[in-house]
Amino acid sequence: MKSVRAVLDYLVAGEVSYIFGIPAGSVNAFFDELYDTPSITPIVTKHEGAASYMAAAYAKYSDSLGVCIGSSGPGGTNLVTGAANAMREHLPVLFLTGAVPVDTVGLNASQELHADPLYHSVTKYSQRVDRAEDLLPEIHKAVEIAMTGVPGPVHIAMPIDVQLTDILEPAIPTFPQRTPLLPTDEVVLETAKMLASSESGFLFVGQGIRGAVDDVLELAETLNWPIVTSPQAKGFIPDHHPLKRGIFGFAGHEEASDLINHGSEETVLVLGSSLGETATNNWNPNITKNRTLIQVDYDATVFNRKYPVDHPLHGDIDVTVSSLITALNGLGVKRAPFPAKDSAVPDVTEEFNSQNVLWSLQEKLPADTRFTIDIGEFMAYVVHYMGVKSEDSFDINVHFGAMGSGIGSAIGAKLADPERPTVSITGDGCFFMHGMELLTAKEYDIPVLFIVMNNSRLGMVHHGHTLQYKRAHERFGQEEVNISQMAASLGVPNARIESMEDLNDENLSAILNAEGPAVLEVSLVDDNVPPMGDRVKFLSSFGK
Repeated sequence: MKSVRAVLDYLVAGEVSYIFGIPAGSVNAFFDELYDTPSITPIVTKHEGAASYMAAAYAKYSDSLGVCIGSSGPGGTNLVTGAANAMREHLPVLFLTGAVPVDTVGLNASQELHADPLYHSVTKYSQRVDRAEDLLPEIHKAVEIAMTGVPGPVHIAMPIDVQLTDILEPAIPTFPQRTPLLPTDEVVLETAKMLASSESGFLFVGQGIRGAVDDVLELAETLNWPIVTSPQAKGFIPDHHPLKRGIFGFAGHEEASDLINHGSEETVLVLGSSLGETATNNWNPNITKNRTLIQVDYDATVFNRKYPVDHPLHGDIDVTVSSLITALNGLGVKRAPFPAKDSAVPDVTEEFNSQNVLWSLQEKLPADTRFTIDIGEFMAYVVHYMGVKSEDSFDINVHFGAMGSGIGSAIGAKLADPERPTVSITGDGCFFMHGMELLTAKEYDIPVLFIVMNNSRLGMVHHGHTLQYKRAHERFGQEEVNISQMAASLGVPNARIESMEDLNDENLSAILNAEGPAVLEVSLVDDNVPPMGDRVKFLSSFGK
């Protein structure tokens, strides 16, 4: 059998359902084997970068391995950004790239690229395989690395002649399963005693609490401590929870800032946040000033990066928090009932601005809609104003901040969780990067609504320069393009909104009831300063 056939058999054994990417000469042997692999669907995209975001989102929401493939040379370089994104989000994605025949390496073969060094800094493991008998073992090794410990992306380069070489039929290795990380009983009990003896404190939670929200809420209620979230964790703590104090960091809320900057709480318990720049308002020292810092994370490298940690707990959030609750109960600290509070309803006016449009649109969408948020000025309005109506309802990629990633992420998320309504909120700048994946969604009949905030400029850049330099270059804008007409040319249902009055059921019925993808273009230039919180103060005072 061909060595590449063994790779496909291994992926089948691991119940891989989708492979995202683009066929090309150096990976055609792989794609040829897919003819005989009906359980795996190749999602052929329009750009390898978009494929990488799809694979990452699929890994996130399916809680399984994502697989992405590209050609040697440009296919491999196009995937690097997605690998870096997956690395920042700790997502297990197997990146496969083709490579030129082994005996042509160094001879300037077509699309030759020594790819594996490029991936070293953005993956947990990267290797080119030059012997056919080593291909399956290296793939298995890479997947094991991707899915164990702290999950993350890996990369294997496969020379085309290696893929095609016959090998003896191998035994298919057992697909790896991740073993949960749990601190020792002694460390858990010590931490519980610290929490129980603390006069006051608050929880600072990041996106690492995904899958552990109920336990996190129970812990907060047991301690009777308020909860502050990072921007990436928006969507986990419901608006109606009485202990929620909002978002701190980029586009955060005054109540959360007041608690951190002026509160008297003596302990901060950080759960699943690496305390990066956007989560901490440029590493605000007040988060830990005169406070004891207890941090829980499965990634030990986050401890003491910027903030000295008084008491680290190295473990998965779900099992660690559950163990802390049990220990607290054993110390006599019991959960108190917390009735839900009424969610605040923003005052939607008739002004045609980003805040009013996004809130009004959310009210017309199912309550359990998942939103994948792209990079742009609209992101600040989403973080600050949109409501949290259901769990895990926002995918905000401000960590790595790749424009266009929200488009591919929506497609991957929908394939992973097909019953959940999925909406991509993107901008014209992002759409011009990866908007042709709209056609991918149509070809595979993937029902995602793409809301495109079209202001005919790079909005975040425009506002950033205006705040920092008091001027913005005219070339940050571009000629207005009717994106709904672009969608129409692809045969995709669409609507264009140019005023608040246009947000009516008649205009929206076609896109809200579409069986496949649809586009809602919001043609709006909003010159209000986005609600970026302390980021506005930072940019306004930068260089002074």
